[in-house]
Amino acid sequence: MSDIASTVRRHWVEVAWGAFAAANVAVILRLTDWETIPFHFIWVSLTLVYGFRLWKLRTTLVVLLVVFVVTGAALAWTVSRGGEGPDEMTEVPLMAAMFLAMVWHAHRRQLATEETRRLAENEHRLLEGQREFVRDASHELRTPITVARGHAELIRDSGIDGQVAKDADVVLDELGRVSRLADRLLILTAADHPGFLSTEVVEVEPLVVGLMRRWSPTARRAWRVQVAAEGTVPADRERLETALDALLENAVKATAEGGSIAVGCRSEDGLLVLEVADDGAGIGADALPRIFERFSKLEPDRSRTNGGTGLGLSIAKAIVEAHGGSIAVESEEGKGATFRISLIGFEPATG
Repeated sequence: MSDIASTVRRHWVEVAWGAFAAANVAVILRLTDWETIPFHFIWVSLTLVYGFRLWKLRTTLVVLLVVFVVTGAALAWTVSRGGEGPDEMTEVPLMAAMFLAMVWHAHRRQLATEETRRLAENEHRLLEGQREFVRDASHELRTPITVARGHAELIRDSGIDGQVAKDADVVLDELGRVSRLADRLLILTAADHPGFLSTEVVEVEPLVVGLMRRWSPTARRAWRVQVAAEGTVPADRERLETALDALLENAVKATAEGGSIAVGCRSEDGLLVLEVADDGAGIGADALPRIFERFSKLEPDRSRTNGGTGLGLSIAKAIVEAHGGSIAVESEEGKGATFRISLIGFEPATG
């Protein structure tokens, strides 16, 4: 009895429809007029139940055959009594054909949905596999890079030959570039994980001023800072500084000695807007749409000369978006560039 009760609970829709259909068959057999109304109730309700359940094809065909025979026999009974004309019998194959058309469409849609889900799952597994590979490779690279760098420094400092020292410097530069690439790949692969950020309340003015103090000694540029918003913002200070460092690194590479680089902040519509502007080479209109893509390089040779990896701006974008913010750029070729980071949750200073 418990098995029967469990089966009824699982298939209560089918049981309810079966009772409804049987009741309508009984009505057809008792009426002497309007018999086609309960007849259509049976077929319409069958279509609704199928749309809700989507039975397997074999089950569907069995149910269709049973309904076809039972409703056909019921209509034949009414015709034999003179309640309806013989032409009403054409309703049976017509309704069956319409139901079959709906079944065909539903199965096509189900197959398409399953294929879409399968492709999405495959894509997800592929992306996860790529992330795992990049993360593992980046970790594994650190030890051999450190060992190779130590040996290259020993060779450079040994003083055995001037050309050997120069070659060692080249090796050290390339090792440094690979090391930075590994570190940045780790940041990108971690950006989608929930624990990527360690959020705290960050004072805006010390953040901007400290950024300028760190960067101004690194390059002979006309550095300017403007703090037009005092207050706090919820952020991961270390990650946010990494994003701003990427923008300033880009500004230094884009400007020549004596060029202008400005760092500022302001409040706009409840957002904190951080800006890094330069008067350097600028960005062409064709390059702007892909400026934040991974490994995007405006000048391929420049990235290698300056130790760039083509990942700085994509890292900045990933970090900002992890904070729930946005990043944008305005630029014209030959007229410099302005990068803007907009962050939510800014609280102006009081008092």
